[in-house]
Amino acid sequence: MTIPVPETMSPSQPPSPSRRRAAPEDCLVLSELNPRMVVDHLDEEGQPVDVMSFGTVRETCPKCQGGHLKLVLRQSAVRMAHLFCTDCASCFDAHYPNGSPALAI
Repeated sequence: MTIPVPETMSPSQPPSPSRRRAAPEDCLVLSELNPRMVVDHLDEEGQPVDVMSFGTVRETCPKCQGGHLKLVLRQSAVRMAHLFCTDCASCFDAHYPNGSPALAI
């Protein structure tokens, strides 16, 4: 018995970008940042810092080997875009092996 394959599931289509393996040039190099250089008002005890993350990325924390890092873009209390680990509260910059920034817009 032959089952017709809809055109959207045609085997001749290339795999979607989200399913392909990361090429070496797609891998990010992470550098730990001093949180005081990235986020304002960390010294004010008892005052919460209002920072929004914009989703989880594929990279995991190289420091604690915890879960996936969160993307934090520039905002009122954030001086620069960075990746954040919710497990160990570390901040990281990301760039490609060729040196170009990965978080620049």
